[in-house]
Amino acid sequence: MDASVKPRRLESYLAGHWQRGAGDGTVLRDAATGAPVAVIDASGLDFAAALDWGRRVGGPALRAMTLHERALMLKALGLKLMEMKELFYAESYATGATRADGWIDIEGGIGTLLSYASKARRELPNSRVLTEGAVEPLSKDQSFSAQHILTPRHGVGVHINAFNFPCWGMLEKLAPTLLGGMPALIKPASQTAYLTELMVRKIVETGILPEGALQLVSGAAGDLLDHVTGQDVVTFTGSAETGRRLRTHPAIVTNSVPFTMEADSLNASVLGPDAGPGTPEFDLFAKEVAREMTVKAGQKCTAIRRIFVPRPHAEPVIATLRERLARTAIGNPAAEATRMGPLASHAQREEVRARTRDLRAEAEIVAGDPDRVVLASGDAEAGAFLGPVLLYCDRPGAAGAVHDVEAFGPVATLMPYDELQEAVALTQRGKGSLVASLFTDDPGVAEEAVIGMAPFHGRILIGNRAAAKSSTGHGSPLPMLVHGGPGRAGGGEEMGGVRGIAHFMQRTAVQASPRLLAAVTGRWSEGAAAAEGTHPFRKSLADVKIGDQLVTGTREVTLADIEHFASFTGDTFYAHMDEASAKANPFFEGRVAHGYLIVSFAAGLFVDPAPGPVLANYGIDNLRFLTPVYPGDTLRVRLTAKEINPRANADYGEVRWDCRVTNQRDEAVAEYDVLTMVAKVWPPK
Repeated sequence: MDASVKPRRLESYLAGHWQRGAGDGTVLRDAATGAPVAVIDASGLDFAAALDWGRRVGGPALRAMTLHERALMLKALGLKLMEMKELFYAESYATGATRADGWIDIEGGIGTLLSYASKARRELPNSRVLTEGAVEPLSKDQSFSAQHILTPRHGVGVHINAFNFPCWGMLEKLAPTLLGGMPALIKPASQTAYLTELMVRKIVETGILPEGALQLVSGAAGDLLDHVTGQDVVTFTGSAETGRRLRTHPAIVTNSVPFTMEADSLNASVLGPDAGPGTPEFDLFAKEVAREMTVKAGQKCTAIRRIFVPRPHAEPVIATLRERLARTAIGNPAAEATRMGPLASHAQREEVRARTRDLRAEAEIVAGDPDRVVLASGDAEAGAFLGPVLLYCDRPGAAGAVHDVEAFGPVATLMPYDELQEAVALTQRGKGSLVASLFTDDPGVAEEAVIGMAPFHGRILIGNRAAAKSSTGHGSPLPMLVHGGPGRAGGGEEMGGVRGIAHFMQRTAVQASPRLLAAVTGRWSEGAAAAEGTHPFRKSLADVKIGDQLVTGTREVTLADIEHFASFTGDTFYAHMDEASAKANPFFEGRVAHGYLIVSFAAGLFVDPAPGPVLANYGIDNLRFLTPVYPGDTLRVRLTAKEINPRANADYGEVRWDCRVTNQRDEAVAEYDVLTMVAKVWPPK
């Protein structure tokens, strides 16, 4: 950057306006060149008013939308941001990120937004209330039931993020927050806040989000947390020390504010005892460790910090890693040949060097030099460059610092083990981590290690030759998987697919008569009102109502039916074909009808054959066979509209039907949900 160019002043987006702090601010510098990039300051801003704005304006606007409408909003936003990705890449170089590093942050973050939009439309109803679990009957006469529901909190999701992923860190939290019906206030770490601010500016400019749904603090949080209430949610990503201080903030404690923390994590990778030199797993392990040490210059919460290998393989692993790390081209992140850029700041480099000195009290450096770096491009003094450093601790069981100290950069410690149980125990010494990886092709090793490691880790990746081409790698949090870990890692969970949305909703148990429970949840249950009349398959989505019901005529099941079904399908299981063997079975009194014969006959009883608004049957859920059906038994079906789910931006929706098949004694022989696609209007216009 030209020294004569004045760095831009970052602004906060609060209460619907871009605002500047009242102070002189702090200069933020390019990680590679040291040139000023921006000035940041949020002093004097009214955070109480910002939270109030989010609750009064953003919250009601989001809660008025259905889940599918919120999902389509996220999809539109994600697609628009993807069109602008080159703007973000250009700004990202100043953070020290290479193009590959930026891909994780920028396109990875936008991809998470799009993934949540897709999963919400596929897996959740198009409603404003979510039901959780089955209806719980609370009386024998079905007059009193209960259902757990999830509804949006009437507060703001306050997200305090780390410096290493200024885009992904915001978007992976923003997606489930908005889907859950809560507005968000983002407080990025100052060092790389200029990239977050740029993305928020572009989001606001799209006009896709309703007013109040997104706010930004560019600078120190000041008294922000003084104003949170029990309806707000606070998430934090950063150091454990800062997280503990925030978690015990008086307002958070007094108001029991939900608080999710992702903190320091001494993630481990274990080379299985079967994975010696010459095996595919050995090569995969070395490649993954080297990659995790150098991607984002090791500034990832999921990066490998501790490396455990069988003692006989320690020297070959060191030699392999030394050679791989030496080939890493370090330099200006904007240069095409660069494979590893600088740390985020000079202060961060000094922090990593200090922590490396702590580790050297118990370990020796076997590759790299924290005080000297060889660059392919750039200026070693102007930029915050630091080469990869590999340490070796020969007696990890007697050591302490290697299991307690995290150097948040391209630094890892290799440690040998003698038995697999020792390796598992050593991973546990990290006191809770976000992720661990295991490289093995032995099922026994995989079972023993994972069972021992799982209670101490939020995610475990097993690498082997079969998954080599498709594996997402040790350090990649995915939107459909939980991201978080116990103990030292913060004890929280983020993402995890649609379960991540529940973090921003209130779980409530509702007890009522089935009729009133159905009115609240939009889902029919046993004991609720039902209405017979026109065949429900003749009704469009606009006409069908919860509780619309069809009770069919009957059909007798004969021995000839059973034998024909067996011959036609090839299902000649003895219980259907051999009287003596069937009687010997403790569940049957003789030959029984096939379960799928019952389902097929049920369909024949309730289907209306003429063309109509029912477009397709796309599945059956929760199928259970409850009472055996014998030759001579008579079947009847009761079909009830259980849930109606109109799809946004489509000319059809889904109807879930409660299907109960009974015999001549009114005993339930089968129960299940039938899922159909139904036209919103019939006949089509």
